[in-house]
Formats: sequence, structure tokens, C-alpha cells
Amino acid sequence: MKISECLKSGRVTVSCELFPPKKDGELEHVREVVRDMAALKPDFMSVTYGAGGGTSENTVRIAQEIESRGVTALAHLTCVSSTKDQVARILTELKEKRIENILALRGDIPQDSDFPSPGHYRYASELVAEIKARGDFCIGAACYPEGHVECAHKEDDIDYLKRKVESGCDFLTTQMFFDNNILYNFLYRILAKGINVPVVAGIMPVTNSRQIKRICALSGTVLPPRFKAIVDKFSDRPAAMKQAGIAYATEQIIDLISNNVKNIHIYTMNKPDIAAKIMENLSEIIG
Repeated sequence: MKISECLKSGRVTVSCELFPPKKDGELEHVREVVRDMAALKPDFMSVTYGAGGGTSENTVRIAQEIESRGVTALAHLTCVSSTKDQVARILTELKEKRIENILALRGDIPQDSDFPSPGHYRYASELVAEIKARGDFCIGAACYPEGHVECAHKEDDIDYLKRKVESGCDFLTTQMFFDNNILYNFLYRILAKGINVPVVAGIMPVTNSRQIKRICALSGTVLPPRFKAIVDKFSDRPAAMKQAGIAYATEQIIDLISNNVKNIHIYTMNKPDIAAKIMENLSEIIG
């Protein structure tokens, strides 16, 4: 099933994300994660694509595993991790495996990288256009409610986003955010620019303090005072921090749904128990 059709259904959708193993020996564990996640019956599951190609070979395998469990798979594909020739090969493989949903990303550029080399797509919009030209795929792309960390001006960032949509993007998934008002403002601004494809709100349940520090350093995400207080209070009590992080994410999702944001994506970090708890908390809300 194409994710764009699911997102336009008018009902609340909840999806989740996992990442493939860094080593082939860990593949069986990830299959177990897929099994447990699929049992929660998410609307789709996305599979990330490792920087530098470290996990890229397993992305298609895991996407197949997801589909075999009766759940729609969304395979990530990045400019950084794949040359143009590799993109062509992977698109052929995805088509052969009947995986029809792709999230097209530039990807995080590794330190000391010579990206972009002549053999790579430089921008996600170029990758979107290539995927669109090569088959009947449903294409997603990333968006940044607080602006991309490398872009100095938010209006420029939205112009780049519009370029991705005009290149053939069918839906957008946001980077994580912790203040829903930031998303509401962002949705208003992109609509004013003529961007009207479905937007999936990305929610990260933060369950340990080290995780949140790393996230903010990489993405430039701002923590609202209320969430900072939670981290300050419970950072040295792992079980309490996990419970508080799940509660905060649940409350965010309830507020989003109450304000007619119906498409939710949970960055679960390969932790089915966290996804299960959030889904349990929402059982009557999305049922």
C-alpha cells in the first residue's frame, strides 16, 4: 500500500521507525524487533539507512521482513550513503521486491567527508526527482519545523522544502520536536508557501538524559522549559526518566490529535516496549 493513500484517509495514523543492524550478526535481533513492532499494528514502519553505507545493505532486507509481517514498509534512501549508480541499483531491487514507499534524504554528512563527489546527488530534491523518474514509488521527504541546523534562515529552508515537493515528494515527515506550538506555526508557514502534501509529525520519546543531549547537539532542537524540568528532575533515575519520557510523548500526541494533526510517527529507536506503552496509552484515542 502506498503511504500517501493511507495519510489521506482522514483517520489517525501511527507509524514507527527502526534502524537495521550495523553488523550482519545482529540481523536476527532486528528481526525480533520487527516482529514485536509489527504486532502493535502500526500503519507503516520506516527503516533507516546508515551513514556511509554501514547498514544500507540491510535496509531492503528489513523492509522485506516488515512487509512479510503484513505492515507497509518505508525504506530510507540517502544521497550521502549512495552514489548515483547505487541508487539506481537499489531502486531496481526495491521495485523487484515490491516495496513501493521510499523516504528520500540527503543524510548527515560524516566528518572529513568529500561529499558531494561527482558520483552523488547533492540535494534531497535531486534524489526525489530521480526516484520519481524511475518508477511508480510513493516518495516521502524530511522537513524541519525549527529549521534545518545548516540553514541560517527559516524562509530559505521552506523554499528548499518546496523544491523537494515540486520534484515529486508525496508526503513529509518532520524532525522530532518537543513543543507542539513550533509545529503548528510551521504548518501555517508551509501552507502559505503552497506546500499542501500530508505532513507526518515525528515524536521522539526521550527515555534517558544522554540521548536528549546528543539529539539537541545534532539537530538544533529546542527543549521547552517544561521538558528541561523533567530531564533535570529524573535524569539520574533511569526508570523514572523512561516513564516520564513516555508520558511526555503521549501528551504531545494527544494534543496533536486534538488539534487535527492526524499523522504521527514515533521515533522508537528499536525499542518495541516503548512503542507498545505509547500505543496502549492511545488505545481509546486512536481506536
